[in-house]
Amino acid sequence: MRAFDYSRADSAERAIASHRDGAQASYLAGGTTLLDLVKLDVMQPSRVVDINRLGLDRIETLDDGRVRIGALVTNTALASDERIKRDYAVLSEALMSGATTQLRNKATTAGNVMQRVRCPYFRDGVSACNKREPGSGCAAIGGFNRSVHAVLGTSEHCIAMHPSDMCVAMAAIGATVNVEGPNGSRDIDFLDFHLLPGDDPAREHALEADELITHVTLDAPIGGSRSGYLKLRDRASYQFALASSAVIVAVEGGTIRDARIALGGVGTKPWRAREAEQSLIGQPAGERSFQRAAELALQGAVPYRQNAYKIPLGKQAVVRNLTTLTA
Repeated sequence: MRAFDYSRADSAERAIASHRDGAQASYLAGGTTLLDLVKLDVMQPSRVVDINRLGLDRIETLDDGRVRIGALVTNTALASDERIKRDYAVLSEALMSGATTQLRNKATTAGNVMQRVRCPYFRDGVSACNKREPGSGCAAIGGFNRSVHAVLGTSEHCIAMHPSDMCVAMAAIGATVNVEGPNGSRDIDFLDFHLLPGDDPAREHALEADELITHVTLDAPIGGSRSGYLKLRDRASYQFALASSAVIVAVEGGTIRDARIALGGVGTKPWRAREAEQSLIGQPAGERSFQRAAELALQGAVPYRQNAYKIPLGKQAVVRNLTTLTA
């Protein structure tokens, strides 16, 4: 591990100022990803700014029905909050499906949003990886790409999937990422926060230099809806999704009034399936409608040598989740 400077901030303004003073600075919250990547020498911060004293650890219900989640709220606290379990079951289930109890107790909301890919070629420090070393190539395209590589949103420069379960649920719910930086505060639509790899896989998110996530604000829940998260994986615990679906659906008289669908395990970012959603509205809640939505959700998918199975598996994740929620 390389040497780095450490500072502890007691306000967002001081954290941002301290971050600006470091040539390659990183904010530290739970550290469940950062410390791993520093030990592997994949991330090489010259300064680490501890933000755990900023007081961003509350969950608040706003007057308009939205819920604001502090950046430092742990995954355990968020998953177990009664408001979240009642109004956003899909989010609670997604959080509880990820990692282990010990990791959920440390991992934070903003840290989960900023979670980096699990591609072994990114993490080994020596293989060709455009995300770690721009212009070096992508070893995953012709290498081992069975489990943590995507079929949606890929490019010739990167096929690493986004690993977060929480973010898939938030993509379905609809949310805003609230940030502060040297030029003040601003809001970023959650669906615009994570970037497709395109020609520049090294840029993973829409944060500008030195900006700090302070909150994530969830859209108000859809009245009369049910929601759930279905995660398909090699084993039942401590494993990333091979394919997953976050579904919110409202049914009246056997007809679908509203629907939200997002996919995980198959995309280079949390994947919102808007065409699939639109295909369901006004349709009977049944297998034919669900199969049509699943086809639309995975349209445009590009399989690689070992992960073509993710396309039918992703469709299954959509159909099974819709079937369960409308039973």
